[in-house]
Amino acid sequence: MADIRWEEPFCAEGSACFRLGTDDQGNAYIAVAGAEGTYVTDSREALRTLIREIKAGKADHLL
Repeated sequence: MADIRWEEPFCAEGSACFRLGTDDQGNAYIAVAGAEGTYVTDSREALRTLIREIKAGKADHLL
């Protein structure tokens, strides 16, 4: 299992909090805060795009 360094949770108003993480291989991870053992991984750019959409209110139902 990768050694993932998790950032502080991001919490929007009225929705689930999520965390971002990275590993030494340059992979990026996203997980619902409190459930970091169950995560999605992809390139940093793909997850960055997803997070921009979530913060813009376009995809908050995905979390």
